[in-house]
Amino acid sequence: MRCKMRRPIMANSVQPADFSADYQPRSAPYFSPDAIIVTKGSYQTRQQRNLVEAICSVYPKARIIEELDQPHNRVRLDISEPLGLHYRGKRTLVLGIHKSAVRYSDEENNMCPNYWHFSPYGFCPYDCQYCYLAGTPGVKYCPVVKIFLNLAQILSQIDRVASQLAEPTAFYLGKLQDALALDPLTGYSRVVIPFFAGHRYARLILLTKSVNVQNLLDLDHKQHTILSWSLNPPEICAAFEKNLPSPGERIESMRRCADAGYPARAVIMPIIPVDGWQNIYSEFLENLLGSTPLSRVTLGQICSYTGALKLTERKLGRRNPISRRLERTRCNDGRIRFPLELRLEVYRYLIDKIKRLKPQLDIGLCMEEQQIFEAPNVESTTGCCNCLL
Repeated sequence: MRCKMRRPIMANSVQPADFSADYQPRSAPYFSPDAIIVTKGSYQTRQQRNLVEAICSVYPKARIIEELDQPHNRVRLDISEPLGLHYRGKRTLVLGIHKSAVRYSDEENNMCPNYWHFSPYGFCPYDCQYCYLAGTPGVKYCPVVKIFLNLAQILSQIDRVASQLAEPTAFYLGKLQDALALDPLTGYSRVVIPFFAGHRYARLILLTKSVNVQNLLDLDHKQHTILSWSLNPPEICAAFEKNLPSPGERIESMRRCADAGYPARAVIMPIIPVDGWQNIYSEFLENLLGSTPLSRVTLGQICSYTGALKLTERKLGRRNPISRRLERTRCNDGRIRFPLELRLEVYRYLIDKIKRLKPQLDIGLCMEEQQIFEAPNVESTTGCCNCLL
């Protein structure tokens, strides 16, 4: 349901801080750019210029290119072949500003509850073979990794929205990027989490596959930040996730953050029903739920667009385990999914497994159609999506 906008009710407006002046950028694991492109607006303030220079100094071998008359979304790379362009983009860092980084997701024709989200980053350096972002219009033609330098302006936009709300409301970081993959470079978490900690109504939900949590552990977050990890069993990760931390490393980071008092969630997505998936996912859930304190688990399957799936097939071949099971007819929201009966079989099996292991644990589904939520033994998951409080 869309959050109703109304006049402030005792809302305290939080003055956002700029970049942490004493933070020293470090290289981000799994990311080594060949080129850093500095775009329009990057030198608006002395602090922004300092951050640009500090980030560039972390990668002394990268070519530094100034395109100060071009906005971040007009950068073009000198390659046209789709797979080559994709991987060139993964090795290119663009620095710029994003004037409309705070948005309200307004999906139609699926059961996504819709939510506020924001973007201090764009895309990510990881190489998930099924990545749906890689085929979206904003990434398809320029799949570069981005850092937006106008963080104070972005947080001010969040403050203006949240100060018109009458109850705690989530702002999601992870819809169009990995929330922590670049945090060693920017130290943004050390500004963003205290901002949300001091806000009466704004709450942060963060989604990542990263293990870059060192910047988070000593912060006074007041439990206003919920940390979520995107996970899959080791067998699935070995086949479909490249250039990123292992599931075990992610779970260990989840435990460290839970020990620091952060509410922790898991997003198991995309579930890929390879041969023997029942045993693979059962063993994984037993390990995850038996060792990690979680407040919610969200399940999801492939829900991608044609462009992203074409890129998956360029990486894995046309007869890969994902493509072989997909229905080629688009759903009402334009996405391509596994057949309805297969999705229901997977959800029922995993929901039953989770309920037997942790009967009181909240279970949600991500980006699914209405008929899924209406099916027996699945309907209880409505309204428990990861993107909401």
